[in-house]
Amino acid sequence: MSRITKLLAALLAFTMLAAACGDDDTAASGDLPTVVVTTNILGDVVTELTGGAIEVVTIMPVGADPHDFQASAQQADAMRTADALIVNGSDFEEGLLDVIEGAESDGVLLYEAISAVSTIEVGEGGHDDHDDHEGEEGHDDHEGEEGHDDHEGHDHSGDDPHFFTDPARMAAAVDGIAAFLIANVEGIDADAVTEAAEAYHEELEALDAEVATLIDGIPAENRVLITNHEVFGYFADRYGFEVAGAIIPSGSTLDGTSAGDLAELAELITDEGVPAIFSDVSASDQLAQTLADEVGSSVAVVELFTESLGDSDSEGATYVDMVRTNATRIAEALAS
Repeated sequence: MSRITKLLAALLAFTMLAAACGDDDTAASGDLPTVVVTTNILGDVVTELTGGAIEVVTIMPVGADPHDFQASAQQADAMRTADALIVNGSDFEEGLLDVIEGAESDGVLLYEAISAVSTIEVGEGGHDDHDDHEGEEGHDDHEGEEGHDDHEGHDHSGDDPHFFTDPARMAAAVDGIAAFLIANVEGIDADAVTEAAEAYHEELEALDAEVATLIDGIPAENRVLITNHEVFGYFADRYGFEVAGAIIPSGSTLDGTSAGDLAELAELITDEGVPAIFSDVSASDQLAQTLADEVGSSVAVVELFTESLGDSDSEGATYVDMVRTNATRIAEALAS
């Protein structure tokens, strides 16, 4: 049995034993309107754009995997009793779908952040045209592979939910969230939200320009990403990268991989001379390290903040920090 096959078996056994658990500290305490947000990425963004005009309750703690996170009873109650519920959308929060549907059925106002952006399909982030992205918020002319649909009945094709890897799309989401809150949440300070949202939108526009500058030194032939799973499609679409492959060839961490998939990916990395594999800070990098070992010592494994913020003292403590750090690490790994 190869090292890759043994590792896959060990990881499968560990996954079957592990269970995501909620943070029971979730609670609203003030007199302001309460808005519950599912992911910690969006929790940070909504907090920034509302300027203290609402109370923001974030469901997922740092390090949570949004695809399999399960809410506690207290968190489910917070979602069902909120003045509004903001989610990523496109079935990103796979473990929370029943609770989200239940909250909406109970009359909670629901907003999907992805509804404000131009979407791509899973697997469409890789392309060869690296010169036509400045000033554009989305592209609809991609031909790519659809995601896998073989995980317990879940269909992981369709719209890629990871729009937040592109700060320009996040800026569009900020506008959509602000408009939704002002129009629908009773008692909200509309002027405060408008002012804060405009300031945060400008910050994200500046971040977008900063990322473009950071990756400007990467030669076109080096703008190739090998990732843990298909999470950087929007980043690739925005800044002219090709997502050449993923360890888990799907937009969801709930799907699996095989020894054959990894062997093909190792061959691709060797043939293309890819210098780095990008793993997730909040997930195990064992498969990435094993893949790098199979290819050779010249391949680095570089951790990125993908679907969760980092700890408060990390380089990914906020959404802006997360995007900047990812761009910096990608640039450093691929520039030569």
